[in-house]
Amino acid sequence: MASESDIHLYTTQTPNGIKISITLEELGLPYKVTKISFQENTQKEPWFLEINPNGRIPALTDKFTDGKPIRVFESGSIMQYLVDRYDGEHRISYPKGSREDVEVTSWVFFLNAGVGPMQGQANHFGRYCPEKIEYGINRYRNETRRLYGVLDKHLSDAGTEYLVGNKCTIADIAHWGWISAAGWAGVEIEEFPTLKKWEDRMWARPATKKGANVPEPYRMKELLADKAAMEKHAAQGQAWVQGGMKDDAEKLKARSAQK
Repeated sequence: MASESDIHLYTTQTPNGIKISITLEELGLPYKVTKISFQENTQKEPWFLEINPNGRIPALTDKFTDGKPIRVFESGSIMQYLVDRYDGEHRISYPKGSREDVEVTSWVFFLNAGVGPMQGQANHFGRYCPEKIEYGINRYRNETRRLYGVLDKHLSDAGTEYLVGNKCTIADIAHWGWISAAGWAGVEIEEFPTLKKWEDRMWARPATKKGANVPEPYRMKELLADKAAMEKHAAQGQAWVQGGMKDDAEKLKARSAQK
């Protein structure tokens, strides 16, 4: 099956980006990688918008079953595409229609609708906002902590090594990049001991380590241990986040003026 693929991943070093490279490594699939530079606004270039009209990473192209190219965007959709097409042995999934399969889908949606957006906003208000808005910081940081509590309780009550049974699935992979960056959002992972053990278990997997280092070395753990490096990285991030917001606003204003 792997020989039939022609996978090209467009990504950068973010929790959503490494979801896909880890998934590909777990499945043992060959793939090409193009790094998308936020600093250079590569994700807004016309060629990339042909792959993902939303101008976000990750995105993926492949040769579909009919032999023609296909584009896939949105991280949850990409993960589902990869297991549906390439995980016939159910390495990181369960048989379609099984109870476990339904449970995996629930946790993937929990991440995509909850942990990711809430923690992303915690990152924004805590690291990238040019002014400290305590309401925003507290709102999203506390909601992230609440969601972590849901995960911690589930793992503790279930008594399993992973979110669904004792097998790593795309539900675990989807969460790992975000949970491993808890400190960047101002959340102490030690508050959630069962979740912390799960995060360590995921990090011990060879595919997690290999996939996390795509398209460049994974630095989050060492970054969180160095306050000065964190502040420098946050300042750099703030510059491109604010620049991107300004650019988007100007484009919307110009578009409205043309109507």
